[in-house]
Amino acid sequence: MSELIPITITVGDRSYRIKVEPEHEESVRKTARFIHDKVQEFKQQFAGKDMQDYVSMALIWFATQNAQQVQGQLLSQELEEGFNRLDAMLDKQIAALGAEGNA
Repeated sequence: MSELIPITITVGDRSYRIKVEPEHEESVRKTARFIHDKVQEFKQQFAGKDMQDYVSMALIWFATQNAQQVQGQLLSQELEEGFNRLDAMLDKQIAALGAEGNA
């Protein structure tokens, strides 16, 4: 396991000092930046709320998008498995027909 490195990220108007694995640093920073940008977008769309509202909206949006991607990946995986099973069944049928023709 690699040693954790400290980084500072900003969410809303607060900074957080966290420790991450070096190989995850870029991903964490990009995610934090994305959330920050979403917070700013919601601030422009829904004036008059407090920062906690904007952060909550951004995080709910982010989690929903992530869940939809995961569902899409699971569906693709299920379809691929189904096609593989169908392909195997067809191969067996073709082999059986070929064996009958040779008999």
